[in-house]
Amino acid sequence: MSRFAGRFHEQGMQQGKHQGETLVLERQLRPKFGALPDEVQRRIKQANEQILLTWSERVLTTSRLDEVLH
Repeated sequence: MSRFAGRFHEQGMQQGKHQGETLVLERQLRPKFGALPDEVQRRIKQANEQILLTWSERVLTTSRLDEVLH
């Protein structure tokens, strides 16, 4: 595999991982808090991997959506 192809492959893998983490977080939030406002969906899509993981943990222990995204 060429260096270009390797970089392209790695970038695709990272994007897929981010999309998966985003989807899991949204699936955790909706049953607990209902429909997600557009602003919340935007923040989730723009968040990095560490923030998504932190929010995914917070959803288990908080009672308000704004506490999750704090």
